[in-house]
Amino acid sequence: MAAPILAILNTDDEIWRILDSGNFNGAVLQKFSSISDLCVQWHEKDLPIVAIISQAEIMGSYGISIVAFLQKKGMPSVPFFIITTYINENMKTLSLNAGVTDVFVCPIQIKSLEIRINFCTDNWSLINSSFQRKVFKTYKIFSFKRVFDIVFAGAALLILSPILLLVILAVSIESKGPVFYYSLRVGTGYKIFKFFKFRSMYINADQRLKDLKHLNQYNMEASVNNLPIDESPVLCEWCLASGGKCRFPVYADNYHWCEKKYAILKKASANAAFIKIKDDPRVTKVGKFLRNTSIDELPQLVNVLIGDMSIVGNRPLPLYEAEKLTTDRYALRFMAPAGITGLWQVEKRGKGAMSEEERLMLDNDYAKNHSFFYDILLILKTIPALFQKESV
Repeated sequence: MAAPILAILNTDDEIWRILDSGNFNGAVLQKFSSISDLCVQWHEKDLPIVAIISQAEIMGSYGISIVAFLQKKGMPSVPFFIITTYINENMKTLSLNAGVTDVFVCPIQIKSLEIRINFCTDNWSLINSSFQRKVFKTYKIFSFKRVFDIVFAGAALLILSPILLLVILAVSIESKGPVFYYSLRVGTGYKIFKFFKFRSMYINADQRLKDLKHLNQYNMEASVNNLPIDESPVLCEWCLASGGKCRFPVYADNYHWCEKKYAILKKASANAAFIKIKDDPRVTKVGKFLRNTSIDELPQLVNVLIGDMSIVGNRPLPLYEAEKLTTDRYALRFMAPAGITGLWQVEKRGKGAMSEEERLMLDNDYAKNHSFFYDILLILKTIPALFQKESV
Protein backbone atom coordinates (compact mmCIF):
# COMPACT_ATOMS: atom_id res chain seq x y z
CA MET A 1 0.00 0.00 0.00
CA ALA A 2 1.35 3.44 -1.02
CA ALA A 3 2.44 5.81 1.73
CA PRO A 4 0.14 8.76 2.40
CA ILE A 5 1.23 12.05 0.77
CA LEU A 6 1.48 15.60 2.07
CA ALA A 7 1.06 17.80 -1.02
CA ILE A 8 3.39 20.81 -0.89
CA LEU A 9 2.69 23.98 -2.91
CA ASN A 10 4.75 27.10 -3.54
CA THR A 11 7.37 26.58 -0.80
CA ASP A 12 10.81 28.13 -0.83
CA ASP A 13 13.93 26.12 -0.01
CA GLU A 14 13.97 27.08 3.68
CA ILE A 15 10.36 26.05 4.33
CA TRP A 16 10.87 22.82 2.38
CA ARG A 17 13.94 22.00 4.51
CA ILE A 18 11.94 22.53 7.71
CA LEU A 19 9.01 20.41 6.50
CA ASP A 20 11.34 17.69 5.27
CA SER A 21 12.78 17.37 8.77
CA GLY A 22 9.38 16.63 10.28
CA ASN A 23 7.66 13.37 11.18
CA PHE A 24 4.11 13.29 9.79
CA ASN A 25 2.97 9.78 10.77
CA GLY A 26 4.75 8.16 7.86
CA ALA A 27 3.40 10.55 5.22
CA VAL A 28 5.86 11.56 2.50
CA LEU A 29 6.25 15.09 1.17
CA GLN A 30 5.65 15.67 -2.54
CA LYS A 31 6.05 18.99 -4.31
CA PHE A 32 3.67 20.09 -7.06
CA SER A 33 4.45 22.84 -9.55
CA SER A 34 0.98 24.38 -9.35
CA ILE A 35 -2.50 23.74 -8.00
CA SER A 36 -3.55 22.58 -11.48
CA ASP A 37 -0.67 20.10 -11.55
CA LEU A 38 -1.74 18.78 -8.14
CA CYS A 39 -5.34 18.28 -9.29
CA VAL A 40 -4.33 16.52 -12.50
CA GLN A 41 -1.94 14.09 -10.79
CA TRP A 42 -4.34 13.57 -7.88
CA HIS A 43 -7.10 12.57 -10.27
CA GLU A 44 -5.12 10.60 -12.85
CA LYS A 45 -2.86 8.72 -10.43
CA ASP A 46 -5.38 8.46 -7.59
CA LEU A 47 -2.75 9.79 -5.16
CA PRO A 48 -3.31 9.09 -1.42
CA ILE A 49 -3.08 12.77 -0.46
CA VAL A 50 -3.98 13.33 3.20
CA ALA A 51 -3.24 17.07 3.49
CA ILE A 52 -2.09 20.10 1.50
CA ILE A 53 0.44 22.66 2.73
CA SER A 54 0.87 25.95 0.85
CA GLN A 55 3.28 28.80 1.52
CA ALA A 56 1.38 31.95 0.61
CA GLU A 57 -0.04 35.31 1.52
CA ILE A 58 -3.59 34.84 2.82
CA MET A 59 -5.10 36.84 -0.05
CA GLY A 60 -2.56 35.58 -2.61
CA SER A 61 -3.13 33.13 -5.46
CA TYR A 62 -1.95 30.20 -3.29
CA GLY A 63 -3.91 31.33 -0.24
CA ILE A 64 -7.58 30.95 0.63
CA SER A 65 -8.66 30.91 -3.03
CA ILE A 66 -7.26 27.36 -3.33
CA VAL A 67 -10.06 26.01 -1.12
CA ALA A 68 -12.71 27.18 -3.59
CA PHE A 69 -10.60 25.95 -6.53
CA LEU A 70 -10.36 22.43 -5.09
CA GLN A 71 -14.09 22.36 -4.40
CA LYS A 72 -14.84 23.53 -7.93
CA LYS A 73 -12.66 20.73 -9.32
CA GLY A 74 -14.49 18.20 -7.15
CA MET A 75 -11.34 17.06 -5.35
CA PRO A 76 -11.58 15.05 -2.10
CA SER A 77 -11.77 17.04 1.11
CA VAL A 78 -8.44 17.02 2.99
CA PRO A 79 -6.89 19.40 5.55
CA PHE A 80 -5.46 22.55 3.95
CA PHE A 81 -2.74 24.50 5.78
CA ILE A 82 -1.19 27.86 4.92
CA ILE A 83 2.29 29.01 5.94
CA THR A 84 2.45 32.81 5.72
CA THR A 85 4.60 35.76 6.72
CA TYR A 86 1.82 37.86 8.24
CA ILE A 87 -1.71 37.47 9.59
CA ASN A 88 -4.08 39.39 11.84
CA GLU A 89 -7.22 38.24 13.63
CA ASN A 90 -9.57 39.37 10.86
CA MET A 91 -7.57 37.57 8.19
CA LYS A 92 -7.37 34.44 10.34
CA THR A 93 -11.15 34.45 10.82
CA LEU A 94 -11.60 34.95 7.10
CA SER A 95 -9.27 32.00 6.38
CA LEU A 96 -11.03 29.63 8.76
CA ASN A 97 -14.45 30.64 7.44
CA ALA A 98 -13.24 30.00 3.90
CA GLY A 99 -12.27 26.42 4.80
CA VAL A 100 -8.57 26.70 5.66
CA THR A 101 -7.77 24.18 8.41
CA ASP A 102 -5.04 26.24 10.07
CA VAL A 103 -2.52 29.00 9.42
CA PHE A 104 1.12 29.01 10.56
CA VAL A 105 3.15 32.22 10.68
CA CYS A 106 6.88 32.31 9.93
CA PRO A 107 9.23 31.56 11.56
CA ILE A 108 7.62 28.15 12.00
CA GLN A 109 8.48 25.46 14.53
CA ILE A 110 8.47 21.94 13.10
CA LYS A 111 7.14 20.39 16.33
CA SER A 112 4.09 22.65 16.27
CA LEU A 113 3.44 21.68 12.65
CA GLU A 114 3.86 18.00 13.40
CA ILE A 115 1.37 18.05 16.30
CA ARG A 116 -1.28 20.06 14.44
CA ILE A 117 -0.97 18.36 11.04
CA ASN A 118 -0.84 14.85 12.49
CA PHE A 119 -3.88 15.53 14.68
CA CYS A 120 -5.89 16.87 11.75
CA THR A 121 -5.01 14.06 9.35
CA ASP A 122 -5.76 11.42 12.01
CA ASN A 123 -9.13 12.96 12.91
CA TRP A 124 -10.16 14.52 9.62
CA SER A 125 -13.52 12.79 9.28
CA LEU A 126 -14.68 14.30 12.59
CA ILE A 127 -13.13 17.72 11.93
CA ASN A 128 -14.48 17.87 8.38
CA SER A 129 -18.03 17.12 9.45
CA SER A 130 -17.75 20.01 11.93
CA PHE A 131 -16.51 22.33 9.16
CA GLN A 132 -19.39 21.34 6.90
CA ARG A 133 -21.97 22.27 9.54
CA LYS A 134 -20.55 25.80 9.59
CA VAL A 135 -21.92 27.81 6.67
CA PHE A 136 -20.02 30.89 5.54
CA LYS A 137 -22.50 33.06 3.67
CA THR A 138 -21.20 34.97 0.68
CA TYR A 139 -23.04 37.08 -1.83
CA LYS A 140 -24.34 35.30 -4.93
CA ILE A 141 -25.66 37.20 -7.92
CA PHE A 142 -29.39 36.55 -8.14
CA SER A 143 -30.68 34.97 -11.36
CA PHE A 144 -32.43 37.99 -12.90
CA LYS A 145 -29.34 40.16 -12.43
CA ARG A 146 -27.13 37.41 -13.86
CA VAL A 147 -29.32 37.09 -16.97
CA PHE A 148 -29.18 40.86 -17.42
CA ASP A 149 -25.37 40.81 -17.07
CA ILE A 150 -24.97 38.11 -19.75
CA VAL A 151 -27.35 39.79 -22.21
CA PHE A 152 -25.87 43.26 -21.62
CA ALA A 153 -22.23 42.12 -21.84
CA GLY A 154 -22.81 39.94 -24.90
CA ALA A 155 -24.70 42.66 -26.77
CA ALA A 156 -22.10 45.29 -25.82
CA LEU A 157 -19.21 43.17 -27.09
CA LEU A 158 -21.04 42.57 -30.38
CA ILE A 159 -22.01 46.21 -30.93
CA LEU A 160 -18.63 47.57 -29.85
CA SER A 161 -16.53 45.06 -31.81
CA PRO A 162 -15.47 47.68 -34.46
CA ILE A 163 -14.28 50.01 -31.66
CA LEU A 164 -12.44 47.15 -29.96
CA LEU A 165 -10.58 46.39 -33.20
CA LEU A 166 -9.58 50.06 -33.59
CA VAL A 167 -8.33 50.18 -29.99
CA ILE A 168 -6.26 47.03 -30.50
CA LEU A 169 -4.66 48.63 -33.59
CA ALA A 170 -4.03 52.01 -31.86
CA VAL A 171 -2.44 50.49 -28.73
CA SER A 172 -0.20 48.25 -30.88
CA ILE A 173 1.01 51.14 -33.04
CA GLU A 174 1.72 53.68 -30.29
CA SER A 175 3.97 51.68 -27.96
CA LYS A 176 5.72 48.36 -27.64
CA GLY A 177 4.00 45.71 -25.57
CA PRO A 178 0.85 43.60 -25.41
CA VAL A 179 -2.60 45.03 -26.05
CA PHE A 180 -4.27 43.29 -23.11
CA TYR A 181 -3.12 42.50 -19.60
CA TYR A 182 -4.61 40.97 -16.51
CA SER A 183 -3.96 41.20 -12.82
CA LEU A 184 -5.30 39.20 -9.90
CA ARG A 185 -8.17 41.04 -8.22
CA VAL A 186 -10.34 40.40 -5.18
CA GLY A 187 -14.09 40.57 -5.77
CA THR A 188 -17.28 39.33 -4.14
CA GLY A 189 -16.68 37.34 -0.94
CA TYR A 190 -12.91 37.87 -1.33
CA LYS A 191 -12.94 35.69 -4.46
CA ILE A 192 -9.68 36.10 -6.44
CA PHE A 193 -9.89 36.18 -10.24
CA LYS A 194 -8.11 37.41 -13.38
CA PHE A 195 -9.14 41.00 -14.20
CA PHE A 196 -8.78 42.06 -17.86
CA LYS A 197 -8.07 45.53 -19.28
CA PHE A 198 -6.58 47.24 -22.32
CA ARG A 199 -3.01 48.33 -21.66
CA SER A 200 -2.92 52.10 -21.13
CA MET A 201 0.62 52.48 -19.73
CA TYR A 202 4.14 51.95 -20.96
CA ILE A 203 5.44 48.49 -20.10
CA ASN A 204 7.87 49.79 -17.43
CA ALA A 205 5.07 51.54 -15.52
CA ASP A 206 5.57 49.62 -12.27
CA GLN A 207 9.26 50.54 -12.17
CA ARG A 208 8.38 54.25 -12.14
CA LEU A 209 5.75 54.01 -9.38
CA LYS A 210 8.23 54.68 -6.56
CA ASP A 211 9.11 58.05 -8.13
CA LEU A 212 5.46 59.12 -8.28
CA LYS A 213 4.31 58.26 -4.77
CA HIS A 214 3.93 61.92 -3.82
CA LEU A 215 1.27 62.37 -6.52
CA ASN A 216 -1.09 59.74 -5.08
CA GLN A 217 -4.43 61.52 -4.56
CA TYR A 218 -5.30 59.30 -1.59
CA ASN A 219 -2.11 60.32 0.21
CA MET A 220 -2.67 64.07 0.12
CA GLU A 221 -3.49 64.28 3.82
CA ALA A 222 -0.73 61.96 4.98
CA SER A 223 1.94 63.59 7.12
CA VAL A 224 4.63 61.14 6.15
CA ASN A 225 4.86 61.80 2.41
CA ASN A 226 8.35 63.26 2.67
CA LEU A 227 9.96 60.17 4.20
CA PRO A 228 12.91 58.78 2.20
CA ILE A 229 12.22 56.04 -0.31
CA ASP A 230 14.18 52.79 -0.24
CA GLU A 231 15.23 52.24 -3.86
CA SER A 232 17.50 49.24 -3.38
CA PRO A 233 15.25 46.15 -3.70
CA VAL A 234 14.00 45.11 -7.14
CA LEU A 235 11.63 42.57 -5.61
CA CYS A 236 9.58 43.23 -2.50
CA GLU A 237 10.32 41.29 0.69
CA TRP A 238 7.42 38.88 0.05
CA CYS A 239 8.83 38.01 -3.34
CA LEU A 240 12.38 37.71 -2.01
CA ALA A 241 11.12 35.37 0.72
CA SER A 242 9.72 33.04 -1.94
CA GLY A 243 13.15 32.48 -3.45
CA GLY A 244 13.28 35.43 -5.82
CA LYS A 245 10.04 34.95 -7.77
CA CYS A 246 7.11 37.34 -7.91
CA ARG A 247 4.03 36.35 -5.90
CA PHE A 248 1.78 39.19 -7.06
CA PRO A 249 2.24 39.24 -10.85
CA VAL A 250 0.40 41.15 -13.55
CA TYR A 251 0.52 39.22 -16.82
CA ALA A 252 0.41 40.36 -20.43
CA ASP A 253 1.68 37.97 -23.10
CA ASN A 254 5.44 37.64 -22.51
CA TYR A 255 5.59 40.48 -19.98
CA HIS A 256 4.86 40.51 -16.28
CA TRP A 257 5.14 43.01 -13.46
CA CYS A 258 4.97 42.81 -9.65
CA GLU A 259 1.93 44.56 -8.18
CA LYS A 260 3.41 44.56 -4.71
CA LYS A 261 6.75 46.26 -5.44
CA TYR A 262 5.30 49.35 -3.82
CA ALA A 263 4.97 47.48 -0.48
CA ILE A 264 8.34 48.81 0.69
CA LEU A 265 7.13 52.37 0.12
CA LYS A 266 3.92 51.56 1.96
CA LYS A 267 5.80 50.33 5.03
CA ALA A 268 8.01 53.42 5.07
CA SER A 269 5.27 56.00 4.60
CA ALA A 270 2.00 54.35 5.71
CA ASN A 271 0.45 54.75 2.27
CA ALA A 272 -3.30 54.74 1.76
CA ALA A 273 -4.95 51.56 0.56
CA PHE A 274 -5.73 53.00 -2.90
CA ILE A 275 -3.43 54.48 -5.53
CA LYS A 276 -4.73 57.04 -8.04
CA ILE A 277 -2.43 59.56 -9.74
CA LYS A 278 -3.70 62.60 -11.60
CA ASP A 279 -2.06 63.20 -15.02
CA ASP A 280 0.00 60.04 -14.57
CA PRO A 281 3.13 60.35 -16.80
CA ARG A 282 3.25 56.56 -17.15
CA VAL A 283 0.08 56.65 -19.26
CA THR A 284 0.42 56.63 -23.08
CA LYS A 285 -1.45 59.15 -25.26
CA VAL A 286 -3.82 56.47 -26.47
CA GLY A 287 -4.06 55.20 -22.91
CA LYS A 288 -5.10 58.63 -21.66
CA PHE A 289 -8.00 58.67 -24.12
CA LEU A 290 -8.94 55.10 -23.22
CA ARG A 291 -8.99 55.98 -19.51
CA ASN A 292 -10.91 59.26 -19.88
CA THR A 293 -13.60 57.46 -21.87
CA SER A 294 -13.28 54.25 -19.79
CA ILE A 295 -12.76 52.26 -23.00
CA ASP A 296 -9.82 50.54 -21.27
CA GLU A 297 -12.43 48.79 -19.09
CA LEU A 298 -14.25 47.11 -21.99
CA PRO A 299 -12.33 43.78 -21.77
CA GLN A 300 -14.00 43.36 -18.36
CA LEU A 301 -17.17 42.50 -20.28
CA VAL A 302 -15.46 39.13 -20.67
CA ASN A 303 -15.16 38.94 -16.86
CA VAL A 304 -18.91 39.58 -16.69
CA LEU A 305 -19.67 36.76 -19.14
CA ILE A 306 -17.44 34.39 -17.15
CA GLY A 307 -19.28 35.33 -13.94
CA ASP A 308 -16.39 36.95 -12.05
CA MET A 309 -18.10 40.35 -12.09
CA SER A 310 -21.39 42.08 -12.72
CA ILE A 311 -22.05 45.17 -14.83
CA VAL A 312 -22.71 47.22 -11.66
CA GLY A 313 -20.96 46.70 -8.33
CA ASN A 314 -17.97 47.65 -6.21
CA ARG A 315 -14.66 47.72 -8.02
CA PRO A 316 -12.59 44.54 -7.49
CA LEU A 317 -9.31 45.43 -5.77
CA PRO A 318 -5.69 44.37 -6.27
CA LEU A 319 -4.51 41.89 -3.65
CA TYR A 320 -2.34 44.42 -1.85
CA GLU A 321 -5.33 46.74 -1.39
CA ALA A 322 -7.85 44.04 -0.39
CA GLU A 323 -5.59 42.59 2.30
CA LYS A 324 -5.81 45.91 4.17
CA LEU A 325 -9.61 45.91 4.19
CA THR A 326 -10.54 42.92 6.35
CA THR A 327 -11.91 44.77 9.37
CA ASP A 328 -15.63 44.82 10.14
CA ARG A 329 -15.75 48.48 9.09
CA TYR A 330 -14.61 47.83 5.53
CA ALA A 331 -15.23 44.14 4.78
CA LEU A 332 -18.89 44.89 3.97
CA ARG A 333 -17.88 46.15 0.52
CA PHE A 334 -16.87 42.58 -0.42
CA MET A 335 -20.35 41.26 0.31
CA ALA A 336 -21.76 43.10 -2.72
CA PRO A 337 -21.22 42.13 -6.35
CA ALA A 338 -17.97 43.21 -7.98
CA GLY A 339 -18.67 45.39 -11.00
CA ILE A 340 -17.38 47.42 -13.94
CA THR A 341 -19.17 50.57 -12.83
CA GLY A 342 -20.59 51.50 -9.47
CA LEU A 343 -21.59 54.16 -7.00
CA TRP A 344 -18.23 55.84 -6.43
CA GLN A 345 -17.53 56.13 -10.17
CA VAL A 346 -20.70 58.07 -10.90
CA GLU A 347 -20.82 60.07 -7.67
CA LYS A 348 -17.23 61.21 -7.33
CA ARG A 349 -15.04 60.24 -10.26
CA GLY A 350 -13.85 63.29 -12.18
CA LYS A 351 -15.40 65.75 -9.68
CA GLY A 352 -12.30 66.50 -7.65
CA ALA A 353 -10.14 64.77 -5.08
CA MET A 354 -11.81 62.00 -3.10
CA SER A 355 -10.46 60.63 0.14
CA GLU A 356 -9.97 56.93 0.75
CA GLU A 357 -12.59 57.06 3.50
CA GLU A 358 -15.18 58.57 1.13
CA ARG A 359 -14.61 55.86 -1.43
CA LEU A 360 -14.88 53.08 1.15
CA MET A 361 -18.08 54.53 2.56
CA LEU A 362 -19.62 54.71 -0.92
CA ASP A 363 -18.68 51.05 -1.43
CA ASN A 364 -20.37 50.16 1.86
CA ASP A 365 -23.45 52.19 0.92
CA TYR A 366 -23.79 50.25 -2.31
CA ALA A 367 -23.38 46.92 -0.47
CA LYS A 368 -26.25 47.85 1.86
CA ASN A 369 -28.62 49.35 -0.72
CA HIS A 370 -28.00 47.65 -4.07
CA SER A 371 -30.92 46.32 -6.09
CA PHE A 372 -31.67 45.68 -9.75
CA PHE A 373 -33.43 49.02 -10.27
CA TYR A 374 -30.68 50.85 -8.39
CA ASP A 375 -28.19 49.21 -10.78
CA ILE A 376 -30.17 50.49 -13.79
CA LEU A 377 -30.03 54.01 -12.34
CA LEU A 378 -26.25 53.76 -11.88
CA ILE A 379 -25.84 52.53 -15.47
CA LEU A 380 -27.74 55.59 -16.72
CA LYS A 381 -25.55 57.84 -14.55
CA THR A 382 -22.42 56.14 -15.87
CA ILE A 383 -22.83 57.51 -19.39
CA PRO A 384 -22.10 61.20 -18.56
CA ALA A 385 -19.46 60.10 -16.03
CA LEU A 386 -17.47 58.41 -18.82
CA PHE A 387 -16.39 61.77 -20.20
CA GLN A 388 -14.78 63.10 -17.07
CA LYS A 389 -12.77 66.27 -16.70
CA GLU A 390 -9.84 64.94 -14.70
CA SER A 391 -7.15 62.57 -15.96
CA VAL A 392 -7.12 59.93 -13.24
